Amino acid sequence: MVKMMKAFVMEGIGKVAFMDKPIPDPGPNDAVVKTTRALVCTSDVHTLKGAIGDRNNLTLGHEAVGVVAKLGSEVRGFKEGDRVAVNAITPCFHCENCQRGYSSQCETMLGGWKFANTKDGNFAEYFHVNDANANLTPIPSSISDDTAVYACDMMSTGFMGAEHANIPLGGSVVIFAQGPVGLMATVGARLLGAGLVIGVDGVGKRLEMSRHFGADVTLDYTQVDPLEEIRKLTGGTGVDSAIECLGGQATFEACVKATRPGGTISVAGYFGHGDSVEIPRVEWGVGMSDKVIRTGLCPGGNVRMSRLLGLIERGRVDPSSLTTHKFAFDEVDKALHLMETKEDGILKPLVVFNE
Repeated sequence: MVKMMKAFVMEGIGKVAFMDKPIPDPGPNDAVVKTTRALVCTSDVHTLKGAIGDRNNLTLGHEAVGVVAKLGSEVRGFKEGDRVAVNAITPCFHCENCQRGYSSQCETMLGGWKFANTKDGNFAEYFHVNDANANLTPIPSSISDDTAVYACDMMSTGFMGAEHANIPLGGSVVIFAQGPVGLMATVGARLLGAGLVIGVDGVGKRLEMSRHFGADVTLDYTQVDPLEEIRKLTGGTGVDSAIECLGGQATFEACVKATRPGGTISVAGYFGHGDSVEIPRVEWGVGMSDKVIRTGLCPGGNVRMSRLLGLIERGRVDPSSLTTHKFAFDEVDKALHLMETKEDGILKPLVVFNE
C-alpha cells in the first residue's frame, strides 16, 4: 500500500488547498526528508499569483529543514534520522551551467530553483531532495531547527546581494527594502567590511530591525527623500554599492540613482510582475557611467549552507529574530495570506510540523 502524506498545493493561479499525496521515494542519488520546520516567503505569494506561470497541484514552499527519512543507494555520509538543512536552490552540480560556475542556473535559466517551480516543494510532511550528496547539509547540534531554516533562503539570498555588490572595504552601501532579505543583506554588508551601511524602508519596525542587524543609518522614505539624504551622507558622491531587495521599479531606479560612477547595483529582489524593468537613462550615464548591474539567484549546495550555518554557530549572526509569527502546518494558508497582505507587522512566519 502506498503511504500518503499531507501537502499544501497551488491548485492553479490564486488557488490553494491541502491534499493527500504519496510520500516520495528517492532515486539512487536522492533523499527524502521529513519536514520539521519551514518558512513562508513572499516568493510563494508571487508564484501563487502566476509570476512563473500556472501550476496544477504543485506543492508550494522552498525553505525547510528536517530529518532524513530515506536515502538513495548511492548517497554517502548521511544516515536516516540525521537533522539536515536543504537550500531553496538544489542544483545538479554536473551540467554545463553548474560547471561554468552558475549552479543556480542549473541546466537552464533559474533551473537550480526546483522546489515549487519544476517539482513539488516542501510545504508537506516529506519532501524529495535531488543530488543529495551535494544538497543535504548537517545541522550542528547547537543550532535549533527554528534558526537553521533561515540559512535555506533568507541568509543565502541576502548575503548574495551583499557579495554581488562589490563593496570596497570601508566603502558605502545602501540597501533598499528592509524585509527579511534586505535585513540579511544588511548583515552581509557589515560582515564584508562596509564602512557605511544605510537601510531604507517605510516601516518603523523594519528600520529598527535594520539598526539591530548593523545599519549605521536608516532612512524612512515616507519622511525624507532617501536620494537627497544619501548624497548628504556621502559628500555628494553617491554610494559605492546599492542593493535592491524588493523587486520593484521604484527601488531599482533609486539604486541606480544612488550609486556613484563605477559603483555596483546588486539585485536580490524578485520582480514578480510586469514585462520589463526600466533603467533611469541620465543617472545611468546614458549607458556610459561604468555602473555595473549584477543579478543573481540564491546560491545552493552544502558548501554554501555549511558556511552559513557556521556563521550562526559562531555568533556572527542570529536570524531568529526575523520570526514574528508561528503557525502549525495545517495553518500554513493563514501564514501565506499574511505574507501577501503584510499585516500585523509580519516579517517571517515559521511553520512548525509534527515531529
